[in-house]
Amino acid sequence: MDAPSQSLNNVADQETFTVLVTGANSGLGFAICCRLIDEFLFSRPQSQALHILYTTRDGKKSEDTRVRLNAHLQNTLREANGKTMGISLLLEKRVKFEGVLVDLAQLVTVKALAQQLLQRRQKLDAVVWNAGIGGWTGTNWPKAIWTLLTDIIQASTWPTYQNSEIGTLAKQKGLATTEEKTPPLGQVFTANVFGHYMLTHWLSPLLDSDSRIVWVGSITGLPNFFSLSDLQCLRAHDAYESSKRLTDLLVLTSDLPSTAPFTQTFLPTPPSTPKPKMYLTHPGILATSIASVFFLLEPFMVAFFYLARWLGSPWHTVTAYKAAVSACFCVLAPAPQLEELEKRDGKGKWGSAVSVAGDERVARTETEGWGFCGKAGEVPSGSMTAKAGRHRGMKETGREEREEFEVLGREVWREMEALRVGWEGRLGKVGQEASEDF
Repeated sequence: MDAPSQSLNNVADQETFTVLVTGANSGLGFAICCRLIDEFLFSRPQSQALHILYTTRDGKKSEDTRVRLNAHLQNTLREANGKTMGISLLLEKRVKFEGVLVDLAQLVTVKALAQQLLQRRQKLDAVVWNAGIGGWTGTNWPKAIWTLLTDIIQASTWPTYQNSEIGTLAKQKGLATTEEKTPPLGQVFTANVFGHYMLTHWLSPLLDSDSRIVWVGSITGLPNFFSLSDLQCLRAHDAYESSKRLTDLLVLTSDLPSTAPFTQTFLPTPPSTPKPKMYLTHPGILATSIASVFFLLEPFMVAFFYLARWLGSPWHTVTAYKAAVSACFCVLAPAPQLEELEKRDGKGKWGSAVSVAGDERVARTETEGWGFCGKAGEVPSGSMTAKAGRHRGMKETGREEREEFEVLGREVWREMEALRVGWEGRLGKVGQEASEDF
């Protein structure tokens, strides 16, 4: 019996690596799934199989995603077919995708998904919290045209010309309490952060110390967009940017002793047992439907993005596949490599970056108040320090700024845990009978 045939017979003995990816129907989420397939097949041993659980909001989108993922897999297999048909068949046997339904803005459906997965008792090796919405209503075109023509890198990386909704709520369906007695939940806040936050807590029995919780943040989450007194950004513009700054605060402070009283209840583990690690990524600047640009103007948006890259911006990944490199790195990088990097340099934001020629790579990204790695004044190797890659108004992170970031992070954790406990009381803990989902 030849080697490929023997390996095919042993496919049932493969160790399964399971990844849950939210918001996978299009854009970055779909590209993350595609890139995970490609990198897993050619970097992991044949004894391992990949199981991608991808989320969409309805069955039609789920089936559409499955068809397109399968088409991508077949393209990958055709490229590998230059070796032998046996190798191609072996690769195909190592990948499985499965769609599950959830609407991150509807907590009843978040609970239903958690219960569905808990019943399987299948370990989650990694989760990628990608799903989200922008909450934008349109574009101030005169301002957009002027700033893009006069300051293209800054304007296309940190835009100030998008019109945002204010105070839009995610009205919760299927609750026993009446709507008047239910505290408000911001739509962008819930879809981008709180839905994932609740799902992480409920799925904690399926996560162990080797599991990775990968949050997809953004380079646009500057500190001026976030206020602790308006955690959900219900009273101000820029709910999207606020939610991404909130993500920065949660993830970057998640391993600190000062936040431990809250992270321990969020991710309960037995004494002396390490919690799963949380990693923060961002995709750079890419052209996806989240920007809500009129379709006839999309080619112009893409052209400006490429021009910004050619002028020296390291963050204009433009295509979703290149933008997915940082999230996939945090999912698939060998544990010793990832742990050594964060132990040596410190915890930081892993960004998707590109060269002028478009060659993608993973780069540490500066976060105002935290720096590159939580150490004031230190810049790890491989970090993007070029002027073109830095917001012009960003303040240097000194000891005082670093301390303020940690204090704010602790207060954010306190507020989020209080919010979680309150909503878990309304929804019931996982394991209790769930309300009907959508």
